[in-house]
Amino acid sequence: MLAECLDGLNIDPKGVYVDVTFGGGGHSKAILEKLGPEGKLISFDQDPDAANNVIDDERFTFVPQNFRYIKKFCRLHGVKEVDGILADLGVSSHQFDSAERGFSIRFDAELDMRMDQQGELTAKKVINEYSEEELHQIFGMYGEIINSKTLAKTIVLGRLNKSINTIQELKDIIKPVVKRGKENQYHAQLFQALRIEVNQELEALKEMLEQTAELIKPGGRLVVMSYHSLEDRLVKNFINKGKFRGEVEKDFYGNELKPFESFTRKAISPTEEEIKENNRARSAKLRIGVKVQR
Repeated sequence: MLAECLDGLNIDPKGVYVDVTFGGGGHSKAILEKLGPEGKLISFDQDPDAANNVIDDERFTFVPQNFRYIKKFCRLHGVKEVDGILADLGVSSHQFDSAERGFSIRFDAELDMRMDQQGELTAKKVINEYSEEELHQIFGMYGEIINSKTLAKTIVLGRLNKSINTIQELKDIIKPVVKRGKENQYHAQLFQALRIEVNQELEALKEMLEQTAELIKPGGRLVVMSYHSLEDRLVKNFINKGKFRGEVEKDFYGNELKPFESFTRKAISPTEEEIKENNRARSAKLRIGVKVQR
């Protein structure tokens, strides 16, 4: 939904924008094409592979950091407020297609899944060291796996003899609890849960969203594309209520105290044509917030 993202940003050619999920650079290049010579773009990505896609443009600044540090690094680069922030929360195709990174169920590799290769927590550590209760919670909450309790117990019993180090070893251990004919869907849910835990994705998202309220100038745009119901709920609540749970706060006069107004009543979903071209887009939801003018 590149066109919808760009429309959502409502780009001012002289504006300052942030792409917090640089990846292969597709969104950043498209933003730069709409910026004039006075415009500026700062892009974040903690994945070291993303640095290979850095754009040679004097208007462009690449920050090799997690987007949870957005305010700090924008200020380090002399930017105190911006006209728009874009976040595409999906895992990049490059990460899925790099077997050694351990993100994809299609390959056998070490259980890694770190976006930031300097991070200490890996999927192997989660699988082998987390308690049965912790695994149950992660699989149920992040993977929405129905038999998450049985899955957790199976893994804990399976690792008693020897540690589970690779994707194939994990698949072999859990085979008895996976419904026949539904293996790919089940494995995808499990890997999603592990990836979210390893990279602390929901915590990082919350920290980033809270900082956007300080960074985006009145009338500016927050554009977020998510692929998981938990992510989308956080984005939806933040834009609609200014917080992640509970009701919107109001002042003495009954005015709502929240930094953004939702630009569309409902999330924007991909077209059928786009889903045909890219099956990974089927679960995408795009939300746009406009910074309130006070």
